[in-house]
Amino acid sequence: MFVGREAELRTLEDLYERAAQGFQMLVVYGRRRVGKTALLQRFSAGKPALFFAAQQQADVDNLRDFTHVVAARYDLPDTTPPFATWEDALGFVAKRAAGEHLVFVFDEFPYAAEASPGLPSALQIAIDHAFLQTDSLMILCGSNQGFMESKVLGEKSPLYGRRSAQMKLRPFDYLDAARLLPDCTPQERVSYYAAFGGTPYYLRALEGSATFEQNVTRLFFQDTGLMYGEPMMLLRQELRDPSTYSSVLRAIAGGATRANTIADQAHVQTSSITAYLRNLCDLGIVERAVPHGEPERSKKSIYRVADPAFAFWFRFVAPFATAVESGLGEQVAARVLGDQRRATYEGHVFERVCRQWVVRQARARALPLMVTTVDSWWGTDPVARQTCDVDVVASDDFGKEDVLVGECKWRESFDESDALETLRERAPLVGDYERRWYYVFSKWPAGETSLRKAETMGDVQFVSAGEMYEG
Repeated sequence: MFVGREAELRTLEDLYERAAQGFQMLVVYGRRRVGKTALLQRFSAGKPALFFAAQQQADVDNLRDFTHVVAARYDLPDTTPPFATWEDALGFVAKRAAGEHLVFVFDEFPYAAEASPGLPSALQIAIDHAFLQTDSLMILCGSNQGFMESKVLGEKSPLYGRRSAQMKLRPFDYLDAARLLPDCTPQERVSYYAAFGGTPYYLRALEGSATFEQNVTRLFFQDTGLMYGEPMMLLRQELRDPSTYSSVLRAIAGGATRANTIADQAHVQTSSITAYLRNLCDLGIVERAVPHGEPERSKKSIYRVADPAFAFWFRFVAPFATAVESGLGEQVAARVLGDQRRATYEGHVFERVCRQWVVRQARARALPLMVTTVDSWWGTDPVARQTCDVDVVASDDFGKEDVLVGECKWRESFDESDALETLRERAPLVGDYERRWYYVFSKWPAGETSLRKAETMGDVQFVSAGEMYEG
């Protein structure tokens, strides 16, 4: 079942329409498992298309496979000899593309280019001397993000300046992820998002007839489970020195947020930790955040595991790897999933979900204010003389007129009036705005009394998890 990616499909269709008036080239990249191939297959279905996926193999084998794909596309004999070079292969396709509105997808381009370092130059020549005369849309796709950014998009690449657009595919947000969980309650959807994140491949591994606990136990806490080996496999594929990156992620997942603390707990030199963190940020596994209103280079910055699947694995699975491999995973899962730490962790992910909801509402212009920034705030309350935070802050970077501040409560019950009062007290800490809007996000719907009070006040909104999944 294909879901989501509406914006990406619109971009692809737009480029295809433009290609009717002249050659277009799109570069698509993103981490493994996010659905790049599925997106391109969906888009190219029903169109004149040549779809080739390279593999990690010798150049001669990729050329042989490419020949088979070309032969099938153009009804050539099965005995057609393999292309001897990529110059020959690409030149042949360019000639056949003349007169048709072709979609040419070269998937996992880095695999082919690593086996044949001259491929980017050969492709550049083919574009300049042949493809530019066609009405085709060429799509170069790859999972090796470093390669795609340096060897395809980078200034030193032979292909630099040839692209019409680029698309970095990211995991689903909470709402698109939920479309793969049609039979779950909103609360279960948050739990699944907290464990598996928004990677379609992971979500499709769930069994609809199983409970959340059963799915998590099978996939995370059995050494044969998909998710048990997934994080380390991805680190090994994407990065050198995966063991050090693992230590860095485990430190962050365990609560270390400052660079020097992360370095200390991961046993990495302080002078080197920035490079490790930057690479993890580039992959979308970690994020660097600063409090609302602080400059990007603020010393108050912190690091968080951005991908919930990695956060869950390094926080709850990695510490018990020995027990899992000893066959005690089911017992470990029962303790982990019934522990208060899981509820605390899901509460942090719920804050992320709430910020994503605000972003979606802002896009739909469904908020009472213009929003260009959605983040959070943390610091010291000078009156209370204690550290505190505001879970959600949304404002317009271009002025100081309105701000939305939000408190997130992932609990079975809480004092709604007290939560609102605390939010009002902390709101001035995020900045001096003319108008403030107060949002209280909760696991379950607010009580009738709170809802009536909010309607009377006019600047207060209670939003439950169920309402957040209605969009």
